[in-house]
Amino acid sequence: MTTYAPASEQEATAIVAQAAGRSERLRLVGGNTKAAFGRPPQDEATLASTGLTGITLYEPAEMVVAARAGTPLAEVQALLAERGQMLPFEPIDHRPLLGSTGTPTFGAVAAVNNSGPRRINAGAARDSLIGVRFVNGRGEAIKSGGRVMKNVTGLDLVKLMAGSWGTLGLLTEVTFKVLPVQERAATLVLTGLDDAAAIEALSAALGSPFELTGAAHLPAGIGGPEARTLMRIEGFSKSVEYRLGELRRLLRRRGEATLIEGEDSAALWRAVRDATFLAEPREAAVWRISTVPGRGPEVTAAVARQRSARWFYDWGGGLIWLATDAAEDAGTAIVREAVRAAGGHATLVRAPETVRAAVPVFEPLPDPLMRLTTGIKAAHDPAGLFNPGRMYAGV
Repeated sequence: MTTYAPASEQEATAIVAQAAGRSERLRLVGGNTKAAFGRPPQDEATLASTGLTGITLYEPAEMVVAARAGTPLAEVQALLAERGQMLPFEPIDHRPLLGSTGTPTFGAVAAVNNSGPRRINAGAARDSLIGVRFVNGRGEAIKSGGRVMKNVTGLDLVKLMAGSWGTLGLLTEVTFKVLPVQERAATLVLTGLDDAAAIEALSAALGSPFELTGAAHLPAGIGGPEARTLMRIEGFSKSVEYRLGELRRLLRRRGEATLIEGEDSAALWRAVRDATFLAEPREAAVWRISTVPGRGPEVTAAVARQRSARWFYDWGGGLIWLATDAAEDAGTAIVREAVRAAGGHATLVRAPETVRAAVPVFEPLPDPLMRLTTGIKAAHDPAGLFNPGRMYAGV
């Protein structure tokens, strides 16, 4: 299979225009760390952003960073760390879960709306994304957004590109707002709570004025023999100390909370972020389920009544990572019925290619939304060149 790796946006526009002329379908990739995510490829050539590298703008005082799409994510994060700054939304590293190699890229963060545990406080990647450059299916270079947040009328291409999984265009440059690294991060841990009690505790903490930046629950057997309910607080040291004390008082009837700090706390949240608790066994399918936080235990219980499964919760219970047997449909009918009853959506993150070809990987859309999705795809990629069928069959 041919691989194109343009070194400039101008070169990328020429490649896409030529591909459109011969109806050559293109698989868009960055570091190729998420190749096993989504429906199986239906393409004839690969278009990689790996030649589009370099940080193009960094203004620490304005808290804005821009880089070409193929720039390694780690390179951007290292530059930010030198100035005591960070990406707000704690992007996931999918490699542990998917068993992939390669290097995560800055553009892919925007392309998949990559957001981790801090989303409950700082929002998703799309909420910090303020500018994009991309090449559409006609081979045209498009710029949208800029260096500041602003309201827009009409179609917001910046937000549209976030989470489009390369189906609308090849991102060539992205711009994000950044935040200062916090002086102190600490995690309170309650042990022994069942799922329902843990979600109640997390809901109480999130509803308090003490500003959590992480809220997760690990049932017994997930990362340890005892169930652990995790609450992260970040900020200036004195503020963190005060809020920890207040949270202990708020939750005292739920048990004595222990405190984790430093690398132990950071490592625990990396494991939550990357879902490494479910990385093994490799043959298991893994679902990412978003639902109403208070109904998370209802969803997992409904699945567990019909199918062997393991799971943990993030986002105060609003995000469920669930592993189950990949046989047959990887529990698709059971999972989607449980989610339908509670409200939300489910994405099949990991499964054999045969399963991903046979079942909807992303949440099926109602007919009106599917017509809208198809129309947007046709407007930006009229020949259907980019990642055909990656998200939805025929789109």
